[in-house]
Formats: sequence, C-alpha cells, structure tokens
Amino acid sequence: MFLAIIQSSNVLISIISMPLLIQSIGVDQFGLVNLSLAVIILLNILVGFGYNLSAPREVAINQGDKTALSHLVSNVFSAKILLATIATLIILISVFGLNLFKEYQMILVFSSLMLFSEATLPLWFFQGMEKMKLISIANIFSKLLFLMGIVLFIHNPGQSRWVNFMMGFFGLSINIFLLFYIHTFMGVRVYRPEFSAIRKSLKDNILLFFSNLASHISINGGLIILSFFSVAETLGMYSLAERVVMVLRMFPALIIQAIYPNAAKLYKSDEAGFYKFLRSVYFRVLAFGAFLAGATYLTAPWTIQVLSRSELIESVTYLQLLALVPFLACLNIANVIMMLVADLKNLLFKASWMMCLYMIVAATILTSMMGV
Repeated sequence: MFLAIIQSSNVLISIISMPLLIQSIGVDQFGLVNLSLAVIILLNILVGFGYNLSAPREVAINQGDKTALSHLVSNVFSAKILLATIATLIILISVFGLNLFKEYQMILVFSSLMLFSEATLPLWFFQGMEKMKLISIANIFSKLLFLMGIVLFIHNPGQSRWVNFMMGFFGLSINIFLLFYIHTFMGVRVYRPEFSAIRKSLKDNILLFFSNLASHISINGGLIILSFFSVAETLGMYSLAERVVMVLRMFPALIIQAIYPNAAKLYKSDEAGFYKFLRSVYFRVLAFGAFLAGATYLTAPWTIQVLSRSELIESVTYLQLLALVPFLACLNIANVIMMLVADLKNLLFKASWMMCLYMIVAATILTSMMGV
C-alpha cells in the first residue's frame, strides 16, 4: 500500500507540474528538461546497480542484527555514492571535455544533483525493514517542495536549468533527514566502507544492473534517439505525450511489486497454486490494461488540453499512437514474475538485451526515415 502511495504521489506531482512548466518555460525548453531527465534516469541505473532489488532481501534477513545491518547499510550507501560520483564525472567530461549534449548542456550539469539524491534514497532499507510509512510521507513532502519551487522560482525559459536541480536538491535534503532518522532512532551505526564487501556486492549485482539498464534503454531511449532527428519544439510535444504514457505504464510495475512477495512464497511451497494465482491476476490485469489503452486513446484530446492548456494537435496524435503501450507492458507481467521467483537472472539478462538491441536499431532506422 505504501509503495502504491509513493508511486501515486510521483504520478500526481508529475501531472500537476507539466502545465506549470510548459507555461513557465515553453514547450521547447520543457522538451530539453525532459531530455536531461531521461539522461539522468539512465545514469541512475548505474547508481542503483541492482541494489534496489538485492538490498531489501539482505536487510530483511538481518533485521534483528544491528551490527550486520549497520555494515550492510554503510557499504551500500558508500557504493551508491561512489557510483553517483562516477556518473557525475561522466556528465562533466561529456559536456566540458567532449562538448556533447549541445542544446541542453547546462540543464544536464545542474540535473546531476539528482544522481546523489538517488544514491542517498533509503527506500530499499525501509522495504527490507517493512517500515514504509515514514518514507512514503517523506517522498510526498519532497515532491510538494519541488512543486512549490516551480511556482515560486521558475518563471521564464532561462530558468529551465533549475527545474531538475530543485528536484534533486529537495530529494537529497529529505534523504539526509531520513539517514539521520535511521542512525538516531533505529540504532544503525555508520562504519567505514569495507571495499572487499562492496566489490563482492557489485560483482553479485552485475547481471541485475545490466538487465535494468537494457530494460530502461528499451523503454525510455526513444526520446534520446528522437533528439538527434527533431527540433526542440517537436521534442517537447512528443515528450508531453510520452510522459502521460509513462505515468500509465507504472500500473504493471505496481502490480509486479504488489504480487511478487506472495508469488515467491507460493512458488516455493505450492507450485500449482502459484500458477493458478498468476493466471488469475494476469487475465484481470490484461483486461484492465486493454480498458486503460482504449480510454487513453479516446480521451487524448482532452488530456493534452488539460496538461498543456492549449490545443497541441501533434501531441494528441502522438498520445493516440502511444496509447497501446500500457497494455503491451501488461503482457510482460507473467514473464517477469516467473523469472524473478525462479531466480532466472541469466534469462532475464539475455531477454532484456535482445529487446534493447532490437529497439536501438529499429528506432534509429525508422526515426531517421519517418521522423517523430
């Protein structure tokens, strides 16, 4: 329930912020802000490095052992901060050394604070401890501060560089408060990082990292590929439609998070019961996914009108074309659950990268030929 609250608050703030940003900075700068965000989210896969999947299990196992828990927390946060530093250096070298990302260099540099916000996010810790209430409230508070920042400080296109910076700043500030709470009230001490343990955890998580990376590129890489073939205004109109679809696409991810614990227990204790449970959930989710796709297609003109406060005919067309995406994402729920409960990391890795390579080749060729 609290995971759903976190995701729902993210969705709601995302929807509310879109018309505010488009009015303040314009469609073209909105597209560049979203493009920078896409790059940062891609690098956040490096920062996360599979810990968001592996660390909650380790925390749960060591709930009653404060010493082991303290070493685990110290090592995971140290590893993620190190990875965030490496990701930031990649951005700085790309911008100032190789002169890449020319249209949105400073927006991207200012967005790099979001990498450290991701590194210090203790969601995995609270998941493992089964204490999600505090982090749910903190996440909502962080998003509300971001929304307030947009209203108070973002008034013209020249201020677009501060949009993602504020998201990172408020997220990092709240995360530091949560870390203080973990140390002071939950008795988790801070130890010097054990580099041998960090190296081992990085090695153990390598397949999860590459699977996450491939999946992310497949899902979100289209916007980056499109940036090489379109102007900023077109990018902004496509980005608006894609943002709506990505919000709806969270539905199957929420279902996976919700049923995974029960599915894992059933798979070990009652395999026949597991498949019966999965079939029951799967067909209901597919039915709702089909309804979601149809509703998105039919309400596309109204949705774009509400979010942009103007009639962007191109955005309506893009949203109608993308309306089927949430349903297609629902098709994969059974596959993902079966691979997770059976610990088929190699199969997940191979399937993810096959899809990723196909997407890059197909999207690049078709976008160069047919545009957006």
